[in-house]
Amino acid sequence: MKFGLVDNKKVEAIKGVKGICRFCGSELIARCGNVRINHWAHIKGSNCDPWWENETEWHRSWKNNYPDDWQEIPLPDERTGEKHIADILTKHDLVIEFQHSHIDPQERTSRETFYRNMIWVVDGTRLKRDYPRFLKGRHDLRRTDKQNHYIVDVPGECFPSDWLESTVPVIFDFLGLESIEDPNDLRNNLYCLFPQQNQREAILAFLPRKLFINKTINGEWFNKQQEPQKESTQPPTQNKIIKSRREPTHYYDPKKGRMVKKWRF
Repeated sequence: MKFGLVDNKKVEAIKGVKGICRFCGSELIARCGNVRINHWAHIKGSNCDPWWENETEWHRSWKNNYPDDWQEIPLPDERTGEKHIADILTKHDLVIEFQHSHIDPQERTSRETFYRNMIWVVDGTRLKRDYPRFLKGRHDLRRTDKQNHYIVDVPGECFPSDWLESTVPVIFDFLGLESIEDPNDLRNNLYCLFPQQNQREAILAFLPRKLFINKTINGEWFNKQQEPQKESTQPPTQNKIIKSRREPTHYYDPKKGRMVKKWRF
């Protein structure tokens, strides 16, 4: 974790210093080296939060976009006594969870149920196949009447299946820690997949990362069902994200219980 308590003050890991976990009260030791980012670790094995995962530089980079007071916030359920640590809790009561590693669908559902008003930000660079799949699937996106919003007829052809049944918005970050100067490169944007309203399609919005960060900080994005508002940024001109509006390439077959590709003659 990024923060521990030293003399009752919330501080980052300092080499040679011991601290206290703000969540469970256990003793922490600072891990500061050249391989992993500086972090606090429990001296003894701890089940502080079973949802907690080892932090990567990608996690830390995203967290640093928000005030320290919003990072690693313990959230208890007063009714059940269950407690978990939110990566980010904004002053507008929006939880943002950054996910790098694979997540079990049952745990994903449990987190969404527990936090309720939340957004996922997923590291789309973890698996090499994820971005090429998105590039291939983007050609079948269809425009909507809302700027920068598109219909995805078969979400599984664009995004990892682990996230298709999420009940909250999922933001895919295909840039990771890279820096790409070309403003038209698709990886410079974030891609928000909204919860599916039916079995046939989902809604996707592309948005600049600075816009997303600003909206979550200033409270414009305050509800898990809210979609990004219109803004003036235009879609990339190079590597166009979509073709013109077209007929769906798949249809739902009730007998097979799944989407089936249409044959074209």
